[in-house]
Amino acid sequence: MTVDGGALEQLGKRVRAGGAEKYHAANAAKGKLFARERVALLVDEGSFVEDGLYANALADGLPADGVVTGTATIDGRQVCLMANDSTVKAGSWGARTVEKIIRVIERAYDTGVPMVYLVDSAGARITDQVELFPGRRGAGKIFWNQVRASGSIPQVCALFGPSAAGGAYIPAFCDVVAMVDGNASMYLGSDRMVEMVTGEKTTLEAMGGAKVHCAESGVGHFLCKTEAEALDVVKRYLSYLPANWTQQPPTAEAVEAPVKADLAALVPASERQAFDMRRYVKGLLDEDSFFEIQALWAKELTIGFGRLNGEVVGVVGNNSMFKGGVLFVDSADKATRFVQLCDAFNVPLLFLSDVPGFMVGSAVEKQGIIRHGAKMITAISEATVPKICVVVRKAYGAGLYAMAGPGFEPDATIALPTAKIAVMGAEAAVNAVYANKIAAIEDEAERAAFVAAKRAEYEQDIDIVRLASELVIDTIVEPHELRAELIRRFTAARSKDRHFSRRRHGVTPV
Repeated sequence: MTVDGGALEQLGKRVRAGGAEKYHAANAAKGKLFARERVALLVDEGSFVEDGLYANALADGLPADGVVTGTATIDGRQVCLMANDSTVKAGSWGARTVEKIIRVIERAYDTGVPMVYLVDSAGARITDQVELFPGRRGAGKIFWNQVRASGSIPQVCALFGPSAAGGAYIPAFCDVVAMVDGNASMYLGSDRMVEMVTGEKTTLEAMGGAKVHCAESGVGHFLCKTEAEALDVVKRYLSYLPANWTQQPPTAEAVEAPVKADLAALVPASERQAFDMRRYVKGLLDEDSFFEIQALWAKELTIGFGRLNGEVVGVVGNNSMFKGGVLFVDSADKATRFVQLCDAFNVPLLFLSDVPGFMVGSAVEKQGIIRHGAKMITAISEATVPKICVVVRKAYGAGLYAMAGPGFEPDATIALPTAKIAVMGAEAAVNAVYANKIAAIEDEAERAAFVAAKRAEYEQDIDIVRLASELVIDTIVEPHELRAELIRRFTAARSKDRHFSRRRHGVTPV
């Protein structure tokens, strides 16, 4: 069959228009953009080259088979992308939808460029399951390709609507996921299916909405108010990463730290008094460069990208404003994934320690705190990028290990004058050693004096200058000197040997 120019132009116009007008109107009423509008907002003008435009062109009502795929540039850098068209059968997958997604991920991997997923899909079309589900080029091949590409190229997802059933694993396999509040959701079974299978009555929002995944489950990383904000997250995320694992992160123009940042004033003298590590990070890094990730989940640990003298670093810091900065199951998982992300893409790691240790008690033991802590320490051990540990205030117990302490081959362990490194804090240590003796002292004043004396002895034993003299730490620096010290040390570590172990891969304590 031949098609003349006029007919082909009309076909292309019809395909690019997407689904029926009523579906466009319904989406607009929810504040949702058309898939092609999302692509246009994200990429550099005129750079998008589409593949598979005529997929399923002979079928009725399936323009492009419900997904837009192709290549483009973002801020002048090449990417591959896919965008579900929710005006076409709610963005559901058919056989050609799946093939288009597989092909574009394969292209991203083969050419070594980032892969962007703009997701808004009701999942697989049950009517087409034989064609799209079980075969060698079925939906499973999407996830296989995502796993193969993981750590090889950046993969970032912006979620604008549902990501249902098996399709929920597309965001799950991405490095980060930006979710639009009120519209985005992820779930393996719909609310109706859940009620049928388990008897539980719920809603999609309560079960898998953006707030749930960004603040409770940790599957989401950024909670966005608008689609434009989610697209901006994609752009900003990619700006900190290289195109692939063989390249270095992009360098920006060096700028100074905030002029008004007084790092010394930010850290209270008493370790019982909380302070916001996020403010400390912003005062240390290049101005306006901190890009926090998973800000709403496991807030006792702060993670994100930033720049020091224009060079990208990944920051892992304990935040005593939340749960005293103690490491829990979720914060251990949060750190593990971020450290692996940075190590995969050659981003040096800066650990800012103010940690009392891992949480104890029956509740966390049943949740597997030992297993999750081991997973975090595994990631720290395996990370071969330049990594520097700064003990800002305290590093107690296994918390020192989890924050890349001296035994984990950091390129430097730096202490501030406020730093304390010990198995546990003075109060806990004195109680552990002298509990019976303390209880036996009847006079209240005498008991208080005894406790104070033993605490003073303990503090002297763990004096930071003593630890420096024993070469436990490499140096003690004043807060106002820390930024310059880090810049020099990261520069010196840039050419380090990154070999770790003679093996294929470890057995992670997942």
